[in-house]
Amino acid sequence: MTSKRIIKNKVFALVIFLLIGINIQAQYLLKPQFVFDGENLHDSWVVLVEDNLITAVGSVNKIQTPEGTKTIMLEGKTLMPGIIEGHSHILLHPYNETDWNDQVLKESHEERAIRAAVHVQNSLMAGVTTMRDLGSEGAGYADVAVKQSIEKGIISGPRLLVAGPAIVATGAYGPKGFHEGVDVPLGAEMVSGESECIAAVRRQFGNGADFIKVYADYRWQAGASSQTTFMLDELVIMVKTAKTAGTYVVAHASTPEGMRNATLAGVETIEHGDGGTAEVFALMKEKGVALCPTIAAGDAISRYRGWDGSDATMPVRIKQKKESFQLALKSGVKIAFGGDVGVFTHGENYREMELMVEYGMDTKSVLKSATSGNASIFHLNQLGHIKAGFLADIIAVEGNPLEDIKNMRQVDFVMKNGITYKE
Repeated sequence: MTSKRIIKNKVFALVIFLLIGINIQAQYLLKPQFVFDGENLHDSWVVLVEDNLITAVGSVNKIQTPEGTKTIMLEGKTLMPGIIEGHSHILLHPYNETDWNDQVLKESHEERAIRAAVHVQNSLMAGVTTMRDLGSEGAGYADVAVKQSIEKGIISGPRLLVAGPAIVATGAYGPKGFHEGVDVPLGAEMVSGESECIAAVRRQFGNGADFIKVYADYRWQAGASSQTTFMLDELVIMVKTAKTAGTYVVAHASTPEGMRNATLAGVETIEHGDGGTAEVFALMKEKGVALCPTIAAGDAISRYRGWDGSDATMPVRIKQKKESFQLALKSGVKIAFGGDVGVFTHGENYREMELMVEYGMDTKSVLKSATSGNASIFHLNQLGHIKAGFLADIIAVEGNPLEDIKNMRQVDFVMKNGITYKE
């Protein structure tokens, strides 16, 4: 065989090699001090990652390391699943910087999307590898565009589950306070009656929403307290429509009546739940509905308004939140980790964890809520655990967060889907 033919055959073989998609997998052996696997803490464990999957976990002397594997030493650190943030608003930034009304009325959708690109990167660097976004707050389907930009590799950020504009009863959402002749951009899509409810769910799902958010209660007038919005039949038809389309509904609800209606309608999570009672939480547990308490949002807003954090000056809102959260814990209802980040600074997701502990939840349960618990509630079957066969969403934090939850503030290593973003 001539040298030219040999070269031609080698080139042909290389082309075939590339065309059939064979590649050399990236291989990493992660060696921390501790591994929190989403359920329990283990000492002297290592984790083997090949391409985007965890392929082996356990004692170092029991794991065979393939040739060419890169070892990453994480001395003095705890390796754990990437954080799954359950309630965020990537298109909002803290209200003490710019009031919510001004963000909706004065910032263009383009500006808000650019801000969101920064927000999601900050969250990823803080160890959040998956994030559920609970409404674009007047920015249309900009959350869908941000999600797609992450998936295409245009920007870096957590994998996103987005709700699109969200759905509220006609007249029950803002901005408010303008005379009837002013056409005001709204923070959510308004509907009335079962036919409009069905159409809105289908439209939002068709435009890229992963799930549907509804407001089971809200303020009918500016400055008023929350009241129920949708009738039970309207909530039921939205849940049925979402299931038909292969998705589900979550509900903003802070009154006992709103929480009860949403639970009876079949939503999967109740967001906020400030006014929850023992009876309502018992019903939620019976129906398998989880609570996403968003403690950090209320804490942040109270501090923006001048609260110094002391018990002596504690606002009624904070007292009520503590009481309702403790009732929820006592009831045994599932708790989803989610702080309503966007009300406070993106990348400070740890605030919710610290407050969950402060309000009475044990540290291990908080870490489970933010990893394996949310993975289960949100139907993320390959996430939330450090386990062979699961996606390589892995972070490392300084020290042992089970001893001090504030260690979650210092995230030193971030891997999402096998790609290292922070080392």
